[in-house]
This record gives sequence, structure tokens and C-alpha cells, in this order.
Amino acid sequence: MSEAANSKSVDPQEISNFAAMADEWWDESGKFKPLHKFNPIRIGYIRDQVTAHFNLLNDGDAIPLKPFKGLRLLDIGCGGGLLSEPMARMGAEVVAADASQTNIEVASLHAQKSGVNIDYRHTTAEELAAAGEQFDVILNMEVIEHVADIEGFSEACCTMLKPGGIMFVATLNRTLKSYALAIVGAEYILRWLPRGTHNWKKFLRPSEVVGLLRRNDLNILGMTGATYNPLEDSWHLSQDFNVNYMLTATKII
Repeated sequence: MSEAANSKSVDPQEISNFAAMADEWWDESGKFKPLHKFNPIRIGYIRDQVTAHFNLLNDGDAIPLKPFKGLRLLDIGCGGGLLSEPMARMGAEVVAADASQTNIEVASLHAQKSGVNIDYRHTTAEELAAAGEQFDVILNMEVIEHVADIEGFSEACCTMLKPGGIMFVATLNRTLKSYALAIVGAEYILRWLPRGTHNWKKFLRPSEVVGLLRRNDLNILGMTGATYNPLEDSWHLSQDFNVNYMLTATKII
């Protein structure tokens, strides 16, 4: 077993669950279909927040093809690379890390086939932080609800954010609505996800995520909900934080 697999934040059962599905990461009609549907609003939200935070655009300018050029970005818990590749295409220097060796192998192979340059690593947030890694942007997307040591994981992520940098955290709220939709609906009725993909008890309320970040010297910049419209079969940003939500934070300079 690797050091990555032995990290305190790594939940072996969670790693096993995702490793079993790894070959399907890039199958838009497979087990990760909901994530493919969700991905466009995640990418748009990240792009807009990063360009605004670092003042990368002049008033009235169109977004350039590579707006993230010059930024070093970490995609922690990258899975198969569904966010890593778009970030690299937008010009970022991307380090993408996952505690599952299988996920990293699948992601690396897909990036190679796609001609995208990404530094994929089978490692953990704690190991990266211990090595002194620093990033302008950190993507902590749909991963915190799967870790065993939330405090240690959060501290490691925050340590790696450069002063003035921006971190994104996306997760699921611990509400009755999220249990009904994300567990009962998505896993048992609609079968969008394999049963056991999520543990409702590990979902985090926004106040809990805010507390984790503030204890590690980050200031909250904003928060948005993400809502699925079944009639349109699409996702939209919203002010409903009861199920999915994303927030941004920056390190105090």
C-alpha cells in the first residue's frame, strides 16, 4: 500500500468505490453521467471567479482562450480529470492529485490521448503540503465529503494556497432535501450513481465549511447553489444551497 493510501484523510472504502468505476470517468452515458452534466456550470463558475479575482480582463474585453496562463492550479481529488483538462486548456499549470492510483492512470492516459499537459500525481493533500507546494488556485470539488480526516485535509489544502490566491470548495449540504435527492433519488430511484457513492452523514453544511476555512486563515468571498432542472435536464447556478453548493475563499495577505 502506498503512502498516499495510508494518509489520515484517505478513506479506503471511498477510494475502493471510485477505483471500481474508474474506467467510466470519460463515458458521458456511464456512471459519471451526472458529473458530466454538472461539469459545464462548474467550469464556467471557476473561470468567471478566477478571472475576476485576479483582474485578468479589462472592462469590455472578451475572455481570452487561455485566461489562466501564468497561474499554478491544484485539482485535489481530481478523479479522472474532468476538471483538470479544461483548466489546462485555459492555460493553467495544473497539478492534479488523487489518492486512487487507478484514477490517476485513467486520467493520465486520457490527457495523453487528448494532447493536454497535466502533472498527475498519486498523492494526497497532506503529502503535497508537507513538500511545500504552493498554488494560486486550488479546486476542492466534490471531494471533502469523501475524506476521513476533514480537519487535516482542510488544513493541508489551505496551507498550499498562496496569499491572495483563491480556493473553490464544492460539496453537498446535510439536509433532508439532499438526502431525498442525492441519496434516495440519485442512487436508488433514478440510479444515476451506484448505491453507496455518498454517505449523507459526511455531507457538510455551509457553516461547517466556512468554519474550516476561517480557522485556516481564509476569507470567504462568496457562495452559490447549484440546482438541477429535470425538465431541461440541466444544471443552473442558484440561491438554493439545500443540496449542492460551491463557495470561494482567499488567503489573507
